[in-house]
Amino acid sequence: MTETVAKQYSDFVLPPSVVSRVDISRLVTEIEQIDSVLTAMQVRAGVGIAPEQNPTLSPCLSEFLAQNQLMLKTSKERTALIEQMHRLKDTVPTIHMTFASTADPESLGQLAAWLRGEVHPQAVIAVGLQPALVAGVYLRTPNHVHDLSLRAAVKSARGVLRQEMEQLSGKR
Repeated sequence: MTETVAKQYSDFVLPPSVVSRVDISRLVTEIEQIDSVLTAMQVRAGVGIAPEQNPTLSPCLSEFLAQNQLMLKTSKERTALIEQMHRLKDTVPTIHMTFASTADPESLGQLAAWLRGEVHPQAVIAVGLQPALVAGVYLRTPNHVHDLSLRAAVKSARGVLRQEMEQLSGKR
């Protein structure tokens, strides 16, 4: 009899619907709730009480389980998964992005997918809102800060703009 090796958190593939650390926390909470319900059903079945309907999974959790080929059948599998998900939540690389207006979930999913392909396979986004940015994004990682806003672009081109304005005013 062969025993399957439990998958480690560093091997998990995050679906595009998992954008932030909060989304990972939701997955952990849902797995814990399912574990609780299935354990209660198992105990009730042991004393002869008819089992309830199996719990339904959210689309996000279903996608996560399918992509990682994980099962929630046994208590041992669920416990190992919960432990690995807590580790993932605590260690996942987070990129802080501050926008001028609220970003829609579809755009954030596309950003997360791009980051996972180009930066780190488990990168997540912490979203902030700063209306003073006007346009662009303020991006922060643990060791870099990038101001990709319109304000920063105008500030860095101030000398060029001044020259152009002087040339325009001199031509009149």
